[in-house]
Amino acid sequence: MQDESQGSRERPAMEAKSTGTAGRSAAAEHVIRVFDDPAAINPEQWNALLDAQPASTPFMRHEYLLALHRSASASSATGWTPQFLAVTEGTTLVAACPLYLKAHSYGEYVFDWAWADAYQRHGLRYYPKLLDAVPFTPVPGPRLLARDLASRRLLLRAMQQLAADAKLSSAHLLFLDDADQQAAIAEGWMMRSTVQFHWVQREPQPYLSFTDFLASLQREKRKKIQQERRRVADAGVTFTELEGSAITPIDWDFFYRCYEQTYREHRSTPYLTRDFFERMAAGMAANWLMFVAWHDGQRIATSLVAIDPQRRVAFGRYWGAVVHLPCLHFEACYYRPLAWCIANGYQRFEGGAQGEHKMARGLLPVQTWSAHWLAHPQFSQAVADFLAREGEGVANYMDELNERRPFKSGAE
Repeated sequence: MQDESQGSRERPAMEAKSTGTAGRSAAAEHVIRVFDDPAAINPEQWNALLDAQPASTPFMRHEYLLALHRSASASSATGWTPQFLAVTEGTTLVAACPLYLKAHSYGEYVFDWAWADAYQRHGLRYYPKLLDAVPFTPVPGPRLLARDLASRRLLLRAMQQLAADAKLSSAHLLFLDDADQQAAIAEGWMMRSTVQFHWVQREPQPYLSFTDFLASLQREKRKKIQQERRRVADAGVTFTELEGSAITPIDWDFFYRCYEQTYREHRSTPYLTRDFFERMAAGMAANWLMFVAWHDGQRIATSLVAIDPQRRVAFGRYWGAVVHLPCLHFEACYYRPLAWCIANGYQRFEGGAQGEHKMARGLLPVQTWSAHWLAHPQFSQAVADFLAREGEGVANYMDELNERRPFKSGAE
């Protein structure tokens, strides 16, 4: 783990100046810098920019990103070399984004392995590439923290310049929001879409309970959920809900044991260290909700949900079990969190990356977006052609999914 007293290093070679954006005095100057330590950027100003974004999430908070680095979860050793971009006017941060030099494509959830393979087959290097993303976190939200469209476009141009100066193959933004998408399109970046599944509270008549929500589903979907819940209850499993500071170190330890177990079962290594969750408990406790499953007086499973109490949004994140019981995953990861969201007035529950099975449980398809810039003209055109074909396939897939919505007619 890095020494937290270590001074951050600035990359003055990247420093540049530009004129003020539209709506401000032309005499205003932007100073653009790249930092290899997010601690060098003022956390209050970073978070103020984030809070001004319409689609803000907890995962872009300075505390979250810093914890990833201080815990050695995202570091040069794990293939994530920080190159955070900051634009200032005087001493005021006016735009910023979390940039990384990536030595691979693990932990991104937008798959470009085929692009890397094509580069290699033609004797070219795809890695390192430049990436604007939240490590290991496929949650849509702002990636270009800025006050307006012009400032977002300035960040994108700075990214291209940084990539060109370092002779990198490409630059990418993952899981961006609508404002970032508008800026990327304006700068000529290529857009790519994938599909996630989110639950959204009904309007104008909100669900009053999980039972009310079930009543809105088609009969076969409702019966399946009821059967799955009954199997868990009949097995003698009970749950406790722990929120914020009520999650004790013992609870976090058991959660991490389950988290590691999930990766071992897939013959993989956890992306996040135990120290990362220690830092979350210390610095962002209010953003976590844990469901603990019990059987015969023993903990057997956990699911961890991130919550945004201000915007009333919840995000399904991690799950694991030390005992395998039928349907326990669905109860811990979907039904308990959905019941909690309804009871606590939350408006959206995001189920995470992939998983068409989530749709039968009331989570509906949502398109998510990434933006891409490739330096090599021929490869850029080839990828553009591929994305056009892939985009047609995603659009058809969305149409197919929407024809299979699980709700009764008029019940949404």
